[in-house]
Amino acid sequence: MNLLLIRLIIFAVLFFAGLKLYRMYREWKQDRDADGRQDASPGNPMVRCAWCKVHLPENDALREKGEWFCSPDHRDKYLAESSSEE
Repeated sequence: MNLLLIRLIIFAVLFFAGLKLYRMYREWKQDRDADGRQDASPGNPMVRCAWCKVHLPENDALREKGEWFCSPDHRDKYLAESSSEE
């Protein structure tokens, strides 16, 4: 009976140690994956500047008259050029 109890205790210790190692591995993997995905988040679409054609995240871009711009300077240049053509 003692041998059965010792085996049960050893099995329980090994089970909980394995569970703890698995949780640590899963947390480490999530942290590593999160570090690699900071630049390309799925909720942040890319848009193209109408002046220089550079792509940038939508939340960093400026929108004016249905066009996207990477900076106020490019917005002003584009709008000045488009108003002079009219």
